[in-house]
Amino acid sequence: MTPFYPIGTPGQPWGEDEKAQWLASIQPQRSYRDEVINKIDALRARYDVAQYGALSYDSERYPLFAIKSRDWQPGRPKVLITGGVHGYETSGVQGALAFLDTTAAHYTGQFDLVVLPCISPWGYEVINRWNPQCVDPNRSFKPDSPSEEAAAAMAYVASLGVEFAAHLDLHETTDSDKTEFRPALAARDGKPFDVSKEGIPDGFYTVDDSERASPAFQKAIIDAVRQVTHIAPADENGLIIGAPVEQEGVINYPKKSLFLCGGMTDARYVTTTEVYPDSPKASPEQCNLAQIAAIRGALDYLLAQ
Repeated sequence: MTPFYPIGTPGQPWGEDEKAQWLASIQPQRSYRDEVINKIDALRARYDVAQYGALSYDSERYPLFAIKSRDWQPGRPKVLITGGVHGYETSGVQGALAFLDTTAAHYTGQFDLVVLPCISPWGYEVINRWNPQCVDPNRSFKPDSPSEEAAAAMAYVASLGVEFAAHLDLHETTDSDKTEFRPALAARDGKPFDVSKEGIPDGFYTVDDSERASPAFQKAIIDAVRQVTHIAPADENGLIIGAPVEQEGVINYPKKSLFLCGGMTDARYVTTTEVYPDSPKASPEQCNLAQIAAIRGALDYLLAQ
């Protein structure tokens, strides 16, 4: 096979040497403390903030935080919001924090909220999909997880001892998926990669759970987000990232079977949001607003039920 990634030998899965070479090529590009922790600290006067762990790579630099609305009530619906499972997907992190800062107070009397805004802070700083072991946290939400990011999030959510009505997992699909992360994945696993077959959807879409689909819930999110940014169309084959489009802007994945973050609870309503920050028709601020609109659309739908 023709080489398509600078690390490894085409057709051969990476060993420890290749993984070490990859890790040595990764450098911090932004500050988790400046961009995330400081914003969490600013929310402490209005929310309960709990540190649920720290990454062993550097426990001082990468503490893990959950933010909860106050005065939880036994009969009130519980909603989990997660961001930054893939650290490079900026609006998942910043959208979750902006929702808490600007919008959540409108809902806190009707829902008990818990937000894990940045599950992968090392990934956030280095703007990467993987953790330092070349493991994708969003394929690792399972027992004996190979990702300490996923393991810590699962343990904290389980420790709450509540049933969630909904789980909203905030993500992005970026051009770097095509230029960096999918080639790296194929190289790591010794598989072929053809960039000509890789497409990036231009616009917002959601991923429903095929094992507990909620099409009306997804539609409510899509309709809310279309007020802020455009919805991704299907490609010429009726697909988005290789999956059949179930309705405008919605595809389905089996989240528990794939060990995705969206599968870590038994919530009746689950969605993964995907914005497109590299679109010429969108800005970073629009992407953050799209995440907020998605959360609002989901919560408004639940209130109407």
